[in-house]
Amino acid sequence: MDNIVDSLGSAYQEFIAAAASALEAKESSGGKKTAATDVALENFKQRWELFRVACDQAEEFVESVKQRIGSECLVDEATGSVTTKPGQPVPSGLPPISAVRLEQMSKAVRWLVIELQQGSGAGSSASHPNNSAAPFDARFTEDSAQ
Repeated sequence: MDNIVDSLGSAYQEFIAAAASALEAKESSGGKKTAATDVALENFKQRWELFRVACDQAEEFVESVKQRIGSECLVDEATGSVTTKPGQPVPSGLPPISAVRLEQMSKAVRWLVIELQQGSGAGSSASHPNNSAAPFDARFTEDSAQ
């Protein structure tokens, strides 16, 4: 993360320096187009692109961290491994489920989403990776016990 922040900061500083150089070149030429202003503008455009790339990389990193944190929170919440602070009410909701069951359910949802995106409708067993002839059943043995 420090690398990304340092890279973004460096790209920003270089972008600002290139902007200042372009403005100085324009001012020193009296607003006329010269070889010096062309070089300064080209440098400015390059620094702008590098700055945008650094911003995109930082944004991708932030998004990946958000997804990872969200996934970890979901697993913690679903498995009941969330600890509450003193004085905080204990969440009363669904009983905790096992991490293995959560993963199975997540895979089932992903396959259903893929099927819907491909327009194959609800539950064609041919598109599932398991080669069993029986259709996928999202219910688990724990469901009947609850």
